[in-house]
Amino acid sequence: MPTASVPWREAWARAQLGPDGFYRRADGTPSRHFATSAGYADVLAAPLVELLARTDRALGHPPRLDLVDVGAGDGSLLAALLARLDRHAPVLTGRVIATAVDVRQRPPDLDPRVRWVRGAAPPAVHAAFPDGVRGLLLALELLDDIPCDVVEVDPDGRLRTVLVDPRTGDESYGEPPSDADRAWLDRWWPLSSPADRAEVGRTRDLALRGLVDAVSAGTVLVVDYAHRREERIGTTAGTLTGYRDGHRVPPVPDGGCNVTAHVALDACAAALEGGCGRPVRTAVTAQRAALQGLGLDAALPTPAVARSDPTAYAAGLARASRAGRLLDPDGLGAHLWLVAEVPGHAPGAPDASVRN
Repeated sequence: MPTASVPWREAWARAQLGPDGFYRRADGTPSRHFATSAGYADVLAAPLVELLARTDRALGHPPRLDLVDVGAGDGSLLAALLARLDRHAPVLTGRVIATAVDVRQRPPDLDPRVRWVRGAAPPAVHAAFPDGVRGLLLALELLDDIPCDVVEVDPDGRLRTVLVDPRTGDESYGEPPSDADRAWLDRWWPLSSPADRAEVGRTRDLALRGLVDAVSAGTVLVVDYAHRREERIGTTAGTLTGYRDGHRVPPVPDGGCNVTAHVALDACAAALEGGCGRPVRTAVTAQRAALQGLGLDAALPTPAVARSDPTAYAAGLARASRAGRLLDPDGLGAHLWLVAEVPGHAPGAPDASVRN
C-alpha cells in the first residue's frame, strides 16, 4: 500500500520521536552514529564548569544553582561536570542541582545526583522548573534535531514546500510556504534559481525561545552544527542529511537514521533578542574561540612528565588529543556557540565574532 508523501517537517518529527523513531530505538545513541562535542565530556567539563562558575558569580552565589542539560542523551556530560566540580570546585557542588532532560529512559548507572526528567524540550523544562531555571542551561547538538520544513524553487521559479515519502525518501513538490516561512527565508536564506533549496529555521527559533523562557535568570548555551547568513547565501543544496553507524547517508525519514540539518544560529539569536519580552543579550562564536576563551588548550605534557610519571604522561597525551579534536577548526571546533545572557546577570561570555 503506497505511503502518502508529507512535508519534511512532519516526516522528520515522526522519524525521530514516533513509535519506531530513531530516538526510541535501542541503537539510537548519538555517539554510535556521529561525532558530537558532548562525546568529549571529559575534556569539555573544565570549560563548562568555568562558564558555570562565571554564571554563579554573576547571580550572586545563590543557594541553589541549576545545571540543566536538555537533550542529555546518556547523561554522561552532566556526570563529567559533577565529577569535575567534586575535584576542582567543591564549594559549588553542594549548591548545584543537576537535571537531565531527554526523551529516553534514565540510564541505570548514571550518577544518582542527576535528576532525570523525561520528555521533549521545552515543555519538560517548564514542567520541571515551574519557577524557572536559575543557573546554566545547556543545549548541545539539540537544535539540529528540531524538524523543520524544506523548500525548493521549482522549474518555473516558484518557491514550494518539499514533500517526502517516509519509506523511500523520494521527494515531490507541495504547496508554497506560508507567509511566515517566506518572510524568514527572505531575511535569512533567500533563494532565486530553480533547484535552490533550504531548510526553514523558524521551528528552531521558536524552540530556543521556549528554552530561554524557561530560565528565570542565568545563561543558556547552545552548541550546534550551524551556519551564518553569509555562508548560506549561494548555498543551493541545503544541509539536510542523515547519519547511521558513523557514516553520512541519504536522509530517509523511516527512523533508521538520524535526520539532521545545520542551524541558522544567527537567526536564533535575532529571534531571542526580538521576541522574548526581556532584553536577552546574545553572542555567537566558533567553538574553538569559545573554548579557548574558557581556558581549554591542547598542550602536550612535557617530556619530564614521561620520566617521572609515565601514566600521567599517557593520560596527558590522550587529553591533548581529545582537546585538539574539540578545537579543530576543520572539525568540531567549527561548531558554533550561542551564549544567551538572561536578565538578572551579565556573565562574561566567550568573545563573540557575531554580536546581535
